[in-house]
Amino acid sequence: MNPPEEYINHNSFKVEHEGSNSAINDLQFSNSISESRNLDKVREILVGNQIRDIEKRFTRLEERLIQEFSNVRDETKKRLDALEYYVKQEVDSLTQRLKNEQAERDVQVKAVAEENKHLTIAFEKKITQFDEQSTHTQRELREQILNQSKSLQDDIQKKSEEILVLLQREAQELRRDKTDRSNLAAMFTELAIRLNAENKS
Repeated sequence: MNPPEEYINHNSFKVEHEGSNSAINDLQFSNSISESRNLDKVREILVGNQIRDIEKRFTRLEERLIQEFSNVRDETKKRLDALEYYVKQEVDSLTQRLKNEQAERDVQVKAVAEENKHLTIAFEKKITQFDEQSTHTQRELREQILNQSKSLQDDIQKKSEEILVLLQREAQELRRDKTDRSNLAAMFTELAIRLNAENKS
């Protein structure tokens, strides 16, 4: 199916119009470039030296800043290295001092432990000696009490025997005295009878 003629004519006009616009734009762009170049030339004539001088100043300032930054960096590195060395020395010194103090404390602890060990051994010996002495003393005391008890029993037995002998002797004397009194009474009685008989005769 063929397109209508009106559509074809319209498209042809549109293509021609766009082509003319493109030519105009190319011309305007070319003119713009030409004007820009002219402005650059004018700018170069007017402020070219000042711009180059400013660029040189910026370059020197940049170099100076780079040098200053490098110097500051080097100085900072030196100070940090010195600080690191000082801190390391202090840490090493402190570590060594702590090690020495720890070693001294270890020696003191060992000495105290050894002394406590000796004291414990001596105390145990004293306790053993005291126990042995106490046992010996108790044994001697029991022997003394036993001996004294035996001696006291012997003395009591002896005294009892002496008292018994004395009582027997006293009893015999009393019996003998009683007999003598009986005989004396009989004799007096007989004498009285005789006297009475004589008086009656």
